[in-house]
Amino acid sequence: MDKLINDFSPGLFIMQSVILLIIILLMRKFAWKPILDSLKSREEGIENAIQMAEQARKEMASLQANSEHLIKEARAERDSMIKDARATADRMIEEAKTSSKVEAEKILVAARQAIQAEQAAAMSEMKAHIATFSIEIAEKLIMTELSSDEKQKALASKLAQDIKLN
Repeated sequence: MDKLINDFSPGLFIMQSVILLIIILLMRKFAWKPILDSLKSREEGIENAIQMAEQARKEMASLQANSEHLIKEARAERDSMIKDARATADRMIEEAKTSSKVEAEKILVAARQAIQAEQAAAMSEMKAHIATFSIEIAEKLIMTELSSDEKQKALASKLAQDIKLN
């Protein structure tokens, strides 16, 4: 350290100080200013990118909220359409049931009328057969009863007595 103090030269010190000041001034004019300008422009670019990213994030949030709203509306519309379709299907089923009941009732009434008509026809036919059989039986009885003259005279007198009594 003593050697440094002994070798100190004030002229050299001043000269080096002047050169240092010139270098600092040159650096400030040619290097610091462009470096600071480039740092400033880079900082502004980063700030712009951050603002654009924030704006894009806000737009994405808005679009997402909008799409969720549209999805909710679509779901509500779908549910409404399904509800309407079910109501229509239920109404059509009820109408089909009602019309089938009415048709079945008409068929039953027609069947009952046909059965009654068939019964009446059968009864009429049965009465005709019974009348025919009765006439045939009466014919056979009369033939056997009136086969002789004596039986015919006895029947005639009996009928004559019945006529007088009435």
